Amino acid sequence: MERYSQILEKDEREIVLLKARPCIWGKCSFCDYIEDNSVNEVENVKINDEVLNRVTGKFKVLEVINSGSFFELPELTKERIYQIIKEKNIEKLYIEAHYLYKKKIKELREKVGIEIIVKTGIETFDDQMRNNVLNKNVHFSSIEEILEDFDSPCLMVGIQGQTKEMIRKDIEILTKYFKHGTINIYRNNSTPIKRDDKLIQWFDQEYSYLKKDPRYDYLGIPTDFGVGD
Repeated sequence: MERYSQILEKDEREIVLLKARPCIWGKCSFCDYIEDNSVNEVENVKINDEVLNRVTGKFKVLEVINSGSFFELPELTKERIYQIIKEKNIEKLYIEAHYLYKKKIKELREKVGIEIIVKTGIETFDDQMRNNVLNKNVHFSSIEEILEDFDSPCLMVGIQGQTKEMIRKDIEILTKYFKHGTINIYRNNSTPIKRDDKLIQWFDQEYSYLKKDPRYDYLGIPTDFGVGD
């Protein structure tokens, strides 16, 4: 499992994949990433310390991810991250958080004191697909509600059941309202949710320009950031 890498294209940054306790939700129908979670906090801290020791501050930008949300990291790991921000003069921090942590974001921003880009797994703005098929448990009444606390939606493309119309609407919302986002091309895994290759082929042709758009990270496979397995 590779847990440290550097993103050298859009918004150069160091990225670390850390270990945390189980995801607050952990019931998304398409996700088996939670297998990296652990209740062994001592072991989690040990592994995370080894990874965080590799951070250099080279780009002054750090992304911290885990198989869940930033708030599920061990307290000792979070304190180490705050220490690294000061030691390495980090000016921008990327993190991920499930929508259920919405009320914790403001306090975190105040505590850290630097620019934070908070990602959240929206997957699609189509409510029926997001909650009834993907079982995200992410409910909001407007895009403005998301923007109150989150900066960067993560969208999933190429799942059986999605339509071209649905994806067009997702990209329209993403590019109209958000200065940052992540587009994940779905890859088959151990869950029953399957990939739609024809839809992905269409998307790759229709929206190939997004690969070069500096606002959006485009992951053809989950390990394109250089971390994971």
